[in-house]
Amino acid sequence: MRMAYQADISRSNPGCFLFLIDQSGSMADPFAGGTGHSKADELATIINRLLASLVIRCSKDEGVRDYFDVGVIGYGAQVAHSLASAGGTPFVPISRLADEPLRVEDRVQKIPDGAGGLVEQSVKFPIWIDPSADGGTPMTQALGRGRTALSTWVDAHRGSFPPVVFNVTDGEATDGDPSGAAAQLRGLATDDGSALLFNVHLSERRAPTVEFPATDEALPDAFARRLFSMSSELPPHLQAAARQEGYEVGAGTRGFVFNADATSVIQFLDIGTRPANLR
Repeated sequence: MRMAYQADISRSNPGCFLFLIDQSGSMADPFAGGTGHSKADELATIINRLLASLVIRCSKDEGVRDYFDVGVIGYGAQVAHSLASAGGTPFVPISRLADEPLRVEDRVQKIPDGAGGLVEQSVKFPIWIDPSADGGTPMTQALGRGRTALSTWVDAHRGSFPPVVFNVTDGEATDGDPSGAAAQLRGLATDDGSALLFNVHLSERRAPTVEFPATDEALPDAFARRLFSMSSELPPHLQAAARQEGYEVGAGTRGFVFNADATSVIQFLDIGTRPANLR
């Protein structure tokens, strides 16, 4: 019998990534690490860059292959789909994502000059989501909206690798304990295993970052421990990916990072979006 989380990802059996993005008023506060940007601005840049990398990962000579369906749900003053979609679903195939950014900006980035230094270069940067920071933190509602959308997706993709959900937040839910909604979301399953829910807590102060913990012993408070308990354990291929990046992971390691700075968020999302078997 085949173990879970080993299904090939292909155009006939695509994978699914859903990003739940905190857009509450506190996301206007500065990000930790002296970036000079708000958490909302920095997170929008990180997510847009990640979506662009997923497009590149699926690009072949004949075009972008639909290996993934992708969705973004923002939650703040309202809970809303953040990508253009049809039929009331937050998901779009990756080829449509590639074809329909909101706009493409010219941005400056630093690249190696070949002599040990860095030079600035103008690059095209596609934008799919804009930063937003307003209202409370209706995390429970967002998880419920995600579960409803994923239930339909799972029913249509029984043979696929199960959905992977990233909940990125800087604070506690303002609409009740989200633990039950998180458990219901994780209870969804394809024939290859249960949906995976990974949680990222953003920091606005310099404090120790806790990455990929196996227990909640190093976590500072009840809020952090709740996010840990809501997070799925890493399946074997993601444990291997984390080890490749220098993390100490093993049995019980969960997809969770607390007090993350921008670098931690980028690394976490990169690891979490690596497929087991891409065909």
